[in-house]
Amino acid sequence: MARHDVTRRGLALIGMAFATPAVAQGGSWAPERGMRIVVPFPPGGSTDLLARRLADHLTTALGQTVIVENRPGAGGTVGADLVAKSAPDGHTLLMGVTGSNAIAGSLFRNLPYDPVRSFAPVSRVVSAPLVLVVTAEHPARDMAGYIAAAKAAPGSIGYATPGNGTSMHLTGVMFGQASGTQLQHVPYRGSAQAITDLISGQVPSAFADVLVALPHIRGGRIRPLAVSSPARHPLLPEVPTMQEAGLAGFEATSWQGIFAPAGTPPAALARLQAEIAKAMASPAIRDSFAQQGFLVESTTPAEFASFVAREVAKWAEVVRAGNVRVD
Repeated sequence: MARHDVTRRGLALIGMAFATPAVAQGGSWAPERGMRIVVPFPPGGSTDLLARRLADHLTTALGQTVIVENRPGAGGTVGADLVAKSAPDGHTLLMGVTGSNAIAGSLFRNLPYDPVRSFAPVSRVVSAPLVLVVTAEHPARDMAGYIAAAKAAPGSIGYATPGNGTSMHLTGVMFGQASGTQLQHVPYRGSAQAITDLISGQVPSAFADVLVALPHIRGGRIRPLAVSSPARHPLLPEVPTMQEAGLAGFEATSWQGIFAPAGTPPAALARLQAEIAKAMASPAIRDSFAQQGFLVESTTPAEFASFVAREVAKWAEVVRAGNVRVD
């Protein structure tokens, strides 16, 4: 089968995520003033890009201006805390990620919010495996070579992430546990700077979002070694999974979704979910993000809440087993 056929089939499978219906077809709630989507990372990363596309759609659909407010810091928890303490009226939303809304509860001793109780999940919108990438000049040509190099000099190989407590950070911890290696974590304040320093050779490797890494992989500036999903990624069909490369049972995904503060009226959640579902089903958004490596999704609030609960339990075990702390 030609590579382009594999890609087309993979993108078709991505589109099947829209089988989940919206929780409501609009509802009676409408915002009374301008709204904001808080992004807990700096501008330029995948979370920011997605939030801005959603904000444009919601501005048109809801008849009120929706802005994106970047509040980076502490692995996404600064922005998450801001939303957790905001009025539960539907006018302030969080573009939450795996780190801020699944990992942080077990990672931080004095987290000022509860990842489950402080939020009303609205909808998961995208998810993707991470890809382990190295600089173009790195001697490792595959994951076996990378592991061998890491074992030969424990602690000498750094991996860049968007920050402490993110899914990329903990995926590196999982990788170390599964492969018997000791890597050096190099946290940044967002994905954009992490990838910039990877390309320039300031750091030798990274566990990166496919969306952020893909243009640089295609440009030959960085080399992919393996993806963290059980199946190969449709846009990287020649890159093996970590399971195929020898780490049995290894699976980690980076996901993003919209949350409102706990106590937000159900009517507001229903309207927001319905409009978000429409946005993610629109060709302009769906095709753009699918072609860049994301599984584009739309889930009901109940489905998203159940998913978050499972993720919280999974990452808590990784944090416990790795004795990881960032505060």
